[in-house]
Amino acid sequence: MPRTPNDRGKPWIAAAPDSWGRLHRVAAWVLLGNWAGGSTVPSRTLYPHQWSWDSAFIAIGLRHLSPRRAGRELETLFAAQWADGRVPHIVFNDSVPADAYFPGPDFWQAGVPGEAGLINTSGIIQPPVHALAAWEVHRTDPNDSLDRGFLHRLYPRLAAWHDYLLGPRDLGGSGLASIVHPWESGMDNSPCWDSPLARIAPADPGSYERRDLTHSDAADRPTDLDYGRYVRLCTDYRDHDYDDARTEHAFAVEDPCLNGLLAASEYALADIAAAIGKDPGFHRARAQAITAALLERLYDPESGLFRCRDLRADGADGSDALIGEGSVAGLVPLIVPDLPEPVVRSLLDTLRGDNFALGRVHMVPSYDLTGPAFDPARYWRGPSWFNVGWLLHRGLRSYGATLDAKLLREDLLEAAGRTGFAEYVDPHTGDGRGIRSFSWTAATALDLIAEGAD
Repeated sequence: MPRTPNDRGKPWIAAAPDSWGRLHRVAAWVLLGNWAGGSTVPSRTLYPHQWSWDSAFIAIGLRHLSPRRAGRELETLFAAQWADGRVPHIVFNDSVPADAYFPGPDFWQAGVPGEAGLINTSGIIQPPVHALAAWEVHRTDPNDSLDRGFLHRLYPRLAAWHDYLLGPRDLGGSGLASIVHPWESGMDNSPCWDSPLARIAPADPGSYERRDLTHSDAADRPTDLDYGRYVRLCTDYRDHDYDDARTEHAFAVEDPCLNGLLAASEYALADIAAAIGKDPGFHRARAQAITAALLERLYDPESGLFRCRDLRADGADGSDALIGEGSVAGLVPLIVPDLPEPVVRSLLDTLRGDNFALGRVHMVPSYDLTGPAFDPARYWRGPSWFNVGWLLHRGLRSYGATLDAKLLREDLLEAAGRTGFAEYVDPHTGDGRGIRSFSWTAATALDLIAEGAD
């Protein structure tokens, strides 16, 4: 990887291979254009605040332009970390009108003290990509990173974040973290949530106003019924002061994407600990324990992927139950090191097979192409997403599937440029959907371009 200069906090655009030079330049301007002073918004329209796992992906790409700005992206997010260790899924920008996004700060009624006053946040979380991102930012210029104390400052916050996930959020007592709202998965509208959500009475539609439909086609977004259920879950959690011990959590699911990323991030946290002179053994042991629980609790050998587990469903034996829907979330654990060889082989077969058709459709669909709920346009019910493609590309490389990784990388870059850095694409037609000039699309493109330079 080309060494980057100390940028003193100023934007600096690195050289790129000629074949992707224009794409690199435009991706850089997307990120610079979405910079909001201390962090990067996913988009200037639909998402005008800071989102948790978006910022992790953004930092991974932004490091190729400015390692210091990438580090600031993460430190701004963790400045809003709660006392219990959770990292909220939204950090609100006070310069944006409170009613520009729903649910906004007035709805959540949550926040933490900051240097300039209260930092308004949401009360729920998103997947933990942050330690992985922090390690990649550090590796871009390790000498400068250590000189600035970047890892020393972030390490205790990352450790507290993981402690929260494996403490109060281990609702099943299994060694895995649970999500208590579909938004916490990052894959908001996945068909995996249909069955658990069916038990939730929606909020009165007159009690709130959707803002997402102002910027997006209703055919791309969650239905009004599902949105009402989302609001109900948020309201119940808020009314219990976001206390996991006091909230019954009518929706409680062990998600393989979130837990796969938690295992991978624990390994990254071990590397961070070693870099700052701490014993990495605890984090490596915890990563191995999460991996073992993933395999025991969520892996389904018959379907060749990991499945979500509904902790509130009654199975035939009175236990909780695996959810039958086939989501790309069940392939994300490919990012976890040291999976058993038969499991890796099975995941690769599933990825290449008719359900996800790697190499035969555009990128990787978010839901089983043959599934009954597949929709090529609607949010997370079929469209292909760039951040998930980046994760799977990384997993393919790590397990030696180099041809698959190369084809996916080229597909991701071509689609990013052709669609104007769309939020996601139709897996069959390749048409861009959702918002354009989307930050994590630009960021993942920058990282994939840099891989070619390597």
